[in-house]
Amino acid sequence: MLTMTDAATTTRTTGAVAAGLATLTEDGTVLDTWFPAPELADAPGPAGTERLDAERTAQLLGETALKALGPDPRRGVEVVAVRTVIASIDDKPLDAHDVYLRLHLLSHRLVKPHGLSLDGQFGLLANIAWTSLGPVAADQVERARLAARAEGLHLSVTSVDKFPRMTDYVVPAGVRIGDADRVRLGAHLAAGTTVMHEGFVNFNAGTLGTSMVEGRISAGVVVGDGSDIGGGASIMGTLSGGGKQTITIGERCLLGAEAGLGISLGDDCVVEAGLYVTAGTRVTLPGLQDRQGPELSWRHEPASSAVTPRPARRGSAAHVS
Repeated sequence: MLTMTDAATTTRTTGAVAAGLATLTEDGTVLDTWFPAPELADAPGPAGTERLDAERTAQLLGETALKALGPDPRRGVEVVAVRTVIASIDDKPLDAHDVYLRLHLLSHRLVKPHGLSLDGQFGLLANIAWTSLGPVAADQVERARLAARAEGLHLSVTSVDKFPRMTDYVVPAGVRIGDADRVRLGAHLAAGTTVMHEGFVNFNAGTLGTSMVEGRISAGVVVGDGSDIGGGASIMGTLSGGGKQTITIGERCLLGAEAGLGISLGDDCVVEAGLYVTAGTRVTLPGLQDRQGPELSWRHEPASSAVTPRPARRGSAAHVS
């Protein structure tokens, strides 16, 4: 078995297994599954999810987990213990438990973004009201709200979505998050990452090293070590347009405040504040047609409205590739 700390230094392993607690509605719909300690495994066994009895639950999750099991009449759900096996993370997910395990693998930093398949995940996940009392089926919120009030409790709905916030399931070591609502489960935040209050990180996206995130890292976007995303900046993700392009930002880059990006960048790049660069952006190359190498910085010329790559000072971040 592999742990969070040694996954990056060993040969790639494609199997995964974990025991966890799942929330099920009366008709068996999976609202969520929390896996406290997912693992990668060379030969985890046949793919699928099994429901655990009390003895097996205590063995895999500890005696305390038994107290979490059973019906919750307020929400109209039952909490059960399960064990989920993924034979290969390169295969498509089989069910909602499988999707949740993959999202946990990403947020536990056992797998990097794009290191596993999430094909078909939206069709496997239910739209859920994420509340102060736990997940509730979206069409059962008012019933749950009334049941809560009957017990003197207040039910607060934080979002209605298919993906929960990451910190309700995983809190990676060595990161800072200003607003937990803005980081989805399945985000990959490397140690040394700070997500400020206006920052956002989607699933299957994130950072590979120390980064300051004050803008938006959309689904599928990967940001290299030492790169910063300025306040209000946005990076197009795989959910934009045709959903085929993967945007990566190299190391030691800066995406300026309110800037935008729809292309990948190499190392040591700068996109100035307020400039949005996409594959369709027209640029001028005055005197630089034959220039090679990394020392170029993309800027917007106010007088002509042209986007112009310019030579950068030695040692400054400046490459667009």
